[in-house]
Amino acid sequence: MGVRSIKMPDVGEGVAEAEIVEWAVKVGDLVHEDQVVAAVMTDKATVEIPTHVAGTVVAVGGAVGDVLAVGAELIRIDAPGLPDSAAPAAATKSREAPPPAPNAKPAPAPKEPRPEEPAQRASRRTAPAPPRPTQTGAPRPLGEKPLASPAVRLEAREAGVDLRFVRGSGPAGRITHQDLDAYIARPPEPSRPSSRAPNEAVETIKVAGLRRRIAEAMAESSRRVAHFSYVEETDVTALEELRASLNARATEERPKLTVLPFLMLAIVKAVGEFPQVNAHYDDDADVITRFGAVHLGVATQTPNGLMVPVVRHAETLGLYQCAREMRRVSEAARQGAAAREELSGSTLTLTSLGALGGIASTPIVNRPEVAIVGVNKMVVRPVWRDGGFVPRKVMNLSSSFDHRVVDGHDAATFIQRLRALIEAPAALFIED
Repeated sequence: MGVRSIKMPDVGEGVAEAEIVEWAVKVGDLVHEDQVVAAVMTDKATVEIPTHVAGTVVAVGGAVGDVLAVGAELIRIDAPGLPDSAAPAAATKSREAPPPAPNAKPAPAPKEPRPEEPAQRASRRTAPAPPRPTQTGAPRPLGEKPLASPAVRLEAREAGVDLRFVRGSGPAGRITHQDLDAYIARPPEPSRPSSRAPNEAVETIKVAGLRRRIAEAMAESSRRVAHFSYVEETDVTALEELRASLNARATEERPKLTVLPFLMLAIVKAVGEFPQVNAHYDDDADVITRFGAVHLGVATQTPNGLMVPVVRHAETLGLYQCAREMRRVSEAARQGAAAREELSGSTLTLTSLGALGGIASTPIVNRPEVAIVGVNKMVVRPVWRDGGFVPRKVMNLSSSFDHRVVDGHDAATFIQRLRALIEAPAALFIED
């Protein structure tokens, strides 16, 4: 037979390893040439791996969630008529069990106790039942199998007893005949009927693929960045009036606006005065890189998890251009169609939970960036103005910074500048 070994390919950009996120075949399946056999993920891009031969799958190199180095065996295929090119079996992972050693004798099957005859069980029951241990009748947790001999299980089946409700007094909680007899002799009182049945469901989810990438990135940022957060209340009444006026004249070329495009313009203006927040910090090399361009990451919830598509060169865009570009990259991320360059290279991140934004939040800096600006929900609140309370629309800005790079005073002053621009939105459109 000709066994061919397909290796983990080099997926580009200097990637040394990739994670298996999906298998399209299993051991024993027949595959044809150029058929996709697996999907692997590196960074935030998923790549499908085809086979270049036809045959039968005899081994796979790992389970979903395993990380394989480039060049490691991904799958092994028996391709009749082709020369054998597979690596030695001892050097690769395999799903197959090792063959038995020559002349090896099979291990004897464990002996099970012989079930008692009915007459034996009847005679044993004539003896007085021992005092019953404390018995609540509550079932064991889901998945916990009662320990009992086959004879006890047979007797329980004949008596119509669910062994989950019987407490065992034997070693490791094993249920004995005496335990079962005591339960049958004095069954627990029926519990009060309830209109709600207990939900014993337990779901185990393997952290893999994009979910693993998100978890690793968040944990690394939390561990390595010296986070501090700053929350400020902003009066957005004037901004909302302007937005409502523009949306009343919305067209196909100028669609309705959310608050975020206005905030993008404000960030671009404020960054010009505070370049230290539009930067990367390489803490391995102790180097801070400040950027003139504002490549604004927009935190986006997708069906697969949180992603941060990037609006590049936001400093060159107008209000409606910001809205269109933000909508384009966010929708591409949700549909899984974003290009690699659209998911990396941000210099500052904007995050918003919209109506779910809460009163305040403490967003995690998207390392190696040093700042993230967060938007909370908008509410109407009484505000003291000109000697009396008046209803005003207010919204909190909850932002986080890397204290190793951005001092508290600079962070607060940056947010105050954002606040001033938002509260007087005409300033957003004044050319410096």
